[in-house]
Amino acid sequence: MSKIPQKWMVVLSVLIGSFTMILNNSMLNPAVPQLMTVFEADAVSTGWVITIFMVTMGMTMPLTGFMGDKWGKKRLYLIGLTIFVVGSILGSLSWNLSSLIFFRGLQGVGGGIMMPLSMALIFEVFPKKERGLATGVWGISAMMAPTIGPTLGGVLIETASWHYLFLCNVPVGILGIVFAAKYLKETKKNEKIVFDRLGFIAVTFGVGLILLALARTSTFEHLTNPINIALFIIGCLSLYWFVRIENRTEQPLLDLSIFKVSTYTMSVIISGITSIGLFGSIFLIPLLLQNVYGYNAIVTGLVFLPSALLTGVFMTVGGRILDRKGAAGVVTIGLIIITISTFMLGFLSLETSVWFIVLVMVIRGIGMGLSSMPATTAGMNSIPENIVSRGSAMNNVLRQMSSSLGIVFISIYFEVRRTQLFATTETMEVANLQAINEGFIVLGVLTAITIPAGYFLRTKKIEENKKTKQVS
Repeated sequence: MSKIPQKWMVVLSVLIGSFTMILNNSMLNPAVPQLMTVFEADAVSTGWVITIFMVTMGMTMPLTGFMGDKWGKKRLYLIGLTIFVVGSILGSLSWNLSSLIFFRGLQGVGGGIMMPLSMALIFEVFPKKERGLATGVWGISAMMAPTIGPTLGGVLIETASWHYLFLCNVPVGILGIVFAAKYLKETKKNEKIVFDRLGFIAVTFGVGLILLALARTSTFEHLTNPINIALFIIGCLSLYWFVRIENRTEQPLLDLSIFKVSTYTMSVIISGITSIGLFGSIFLIPLLLQNVYGYNAIVTGLVFLPSALLTGVFMTVGGRILDRKGAAGVVTIGLIIITISTFMLGFLSLETSVWFIVLVMVIRGIGMGLSSMPATTAGMNSIPENIVSRGSAMNNVLRQMSSSLGIVFISIYFEVRRTQLFATTETMEVANLQAINEGFIVLGVLTAITIPAGYFLRTKKIEENKKTKQVS
């Protein structure tokens, strides 16, 4: 290990932690049916095992910028990873569904601390001209884990006990703590920073209630549920209150002036839409392969694997291009590739070969690798160094909300459309296929809209930098 440069050990350290956290979250999705049996609970109650993680993670993220500045990013990252590992140990010891949900919420708090700090810690040790490659390597965790997690989770469920879905985090998590303690760089602390209490209350309620409403929504009936509507409206009002507070607070929890930097704003738009596309396809592809073509969960996982691998490889390629030539070209090309390949998935037939789907998914994975992380890195490079951790927190919160919104939108569209189509088609397979095709066309249109944003991802201008100069 001594021959590897210190800065790359930082990347490896945060990659271990973030990959473990994201992988574990996606591994639990196929476990819900078994957990329903184990704890003798219904689907709604058991679904909280997934929901609570997303909600507590989203509520914690806005705090990481302030806490990282106050206590130091390395110390806070270690606290977050430790909380996640402890939550994993306790989760494996759960004695009923309520305890399992509580410990999953604890895992979400740890994950909410870790994710925004991961990129901020990388930025601490890499100069701007090298950050594209570094974040591309780290980004493998964010893009590959959601695609391979369900397959690994299914294998564990079939061959072992649900307890191992939590226990498998422990050795890797401890390894991540050891690496982080040894290789992460100590960062400066700002003891004089003041906690924005009102901003914290507003953003916590806003993000938490919106994520809760989205997590409770998977059908059209859920969308019209008065409780879900109330949660969403109150959440939006809380975020509006949050914006008003931040604009008049001397030391805001999240400095919204960074959105005056056009490159950062464009990067957030791109990362949000690509997240919708990623998680929308993670929802649709298993339905396509299992409900239309009749393949099992193992085949479904294998279809995702080549795409995930190519996404990881081309994240590093995209990062290198970003470092050498800037973001506009590589991100625009990536978005065009995603758009074309997503539209291709919108014109499948009952006779389509699984190998064609694998090929299109691979092409789409290449586009994801070239666009997602390079766009995020370009946006983070465009804001002042002293608010990188807060910019990362903002980016992660919006990405989390976009992912949730994408899943809700696609799931409701699929359920409503296949019901309508089944009334006019001969079989449910045909109705499912057409609804899935239409879902991919919608995702393709969304991605196409972002292509101009990729083109305008330019290196930050001096006057843009001045707009956030007051933040210090």
